[in-house]
Amino acid sequence: MRKSSKTALGGIITAASVALMFILSVFPYLTYALPAAAGALLIFITIEIDKKWAFGVFAATGILSVILVPDKEAAILYIAFFGYYPIIKSYIESKFKSRVFEYFVKLMIFNFTVTVSYFLMIRFMGITLDTSESFGRFAVPVLLIMGNVTFFAYDFALTRIISVYLHKWQRHFRKIFK
Repeated sequence: MRKSSKTALGGIITAASVALMFILSVFPYLTYALPAAAGALLIFITIEIDKKWAFGVFAATGILSVILVPDKEAAILYIAFFGYYPIIKSYIESKFKSRVFEYFVKLMIFNFTVTVSYFLMIRFMGITLDTSESFGRFAVPVLLIMGNVTFFAYDFALTRIISVYLHKWQRHFRKIFK
């Protein structure tokens, strides 16, 4: 792929990711879904170009999201996990032969980043855990368990998107971006 095509693709993915994040101002209840979708777009850069370009697009999207997106929680979620996870997913899956260890590493990364990002949001941005009234003292463990289940679903969905892309869409995509 020529450098101009790489730059164009990076710009398109960045613009699409920021647009997805900006939709949160219209649909605020998609605080988790839209950063996850924006991060999933990085799969194409990772496969077609390389991880370095994908990290550049991630950085551009993260910076623009913090500046432009009204929902700062979603911007932090994108930066803290959803933006870079599709990039490191390929590294983790190629590095470790054991699926059990692979998922252990993925879960450790997820739980660490979610815990740190929510601590920082609560501490510095004044964001509260509204569900603490519903679940009482079990709010944090319940949310972590639900988050881990959702993480497995997200990881599975990314795997399926990658598979469909490689088997059905890639040849069409490569005709456009030669």
